[in-house]
Amino acid sequence: MSDPRHELGRRAESAVATWLSSSGWRVLDRRWRGTRGELDLVCLDPGGVLVGVEVKLRSTGRAGSGAESVDRRRVARLRATLSAYAAGGNVAHCDTRLDLVSVAPADGGRWRLRRLTGIDAW
Repeated sequence: MSDPRHELGRRAESAVATWLSSSGWRVLDRRWRGTRGELDLVCLDPGGVLVGVEVKLRSTGRAGSGAESVDRRRVARLRATLSAYAAGGNVAHCDTRLDLVSVAPADGGRWRLRRLTGIDAW
């Protein structure tokens, strides 16, 4: 039997993918693994930027926000992983970027989503 937290994480990633797609983004891959790590989502934004999206779910506020859980080492690993994806040449793009989407439950079984753009510039 799978861990319920993993299922919850997959549902959060799907919600983010749907949200981004409805805003004109193209979801290229989910849970893409490279030698340096994993990207939750790899997308092409409407401007042609290849974006690695880190999805951070927080079911309660006890552990802090999703943004607080991403440190410089994590960003460096994500950046290296996105670079490896981009080097594969699978999709034309004009630039690369890392974004973080924090996900929290909201009333009525819905999600509250907040996107932080350009976490690789932190």
